[in-house]
Amino acid sequence: MSFTPRRARGLPRRLVQLYAGLALYGASSALIIQAGLGLEPWNVLNQGVGELVDLPIGTVSIIVGAVVLLLWVPLRQRPGLGTVSNVFVVGLAIDATTALVPRPDALATRVGLLAAGIVLNGAATGLYLAPKLGAGPRDGLMTGLHRVTGRSIRLIRTGLEVAVVAAGFALGGSLGVGTVAYALAIGPLAQLFLRVFAIPAADGGSRDVAGPTSGGAILRP
Repeated sequence: MSFTPRRARGLPRRLVQLYAGLALYGASSALIIQAGLGLEPWNVLNQGVGELVDLPIGTVSIIVGAVVLLLWVPLRQRPGLGTVSNVFVVGLAIDATTALVPRPDALATRVGLLAAGIVLNGAATGLYLAPKLGAGPRDGLMTGLHRVTGRSIRLIRTGLEVAVVAAGFALGGSLGVGTVAYALAIGPLAQLFLRVFAIPAADGGSRDVAGPTSGGAILRP
């Protein structure tokens, strides 16, 4: 990855924003896990695999992310720094946060934890995508399949998430109201926070990171 002098001047901010976003993404996913009301689609799969192989969900997230990244090779997708960092930082943050945050018993507290996790997940998505240092492994798989097959982003994303939810649920992953709430809320939230955390272009203009192209590829690191 190369940077012009102008782009290099903005690199420290972009790196801080990238890693803050990835850490927050993992932490927010852990809040959703600890709420115990249903997980976001890919974590349904991660939890199901974790039950099968007896590994923490964050560790499984790293393994699954690495496997998904290998699927980029036949699709001729090119990973960036953010792509590789995504595989490790999100999984580590999930395991660290689940160890620190206990699972509450009261339903009201669990609902609050779920809501906080979903909102923070949307904020994290905007943080880590806005620097444009590489899409997450699952986003890249989606856009690669879109490019190769010619099918719409919406169709590819829906097909992938239905498949991973079905596989994860069959393996024992948690599917519930939280899964539905996440699916309905994350798109608008991520679009909002992409605009909030947009980084001005080097020429003084404004990057439209929340435009149609990036908006279509948002929903999972």
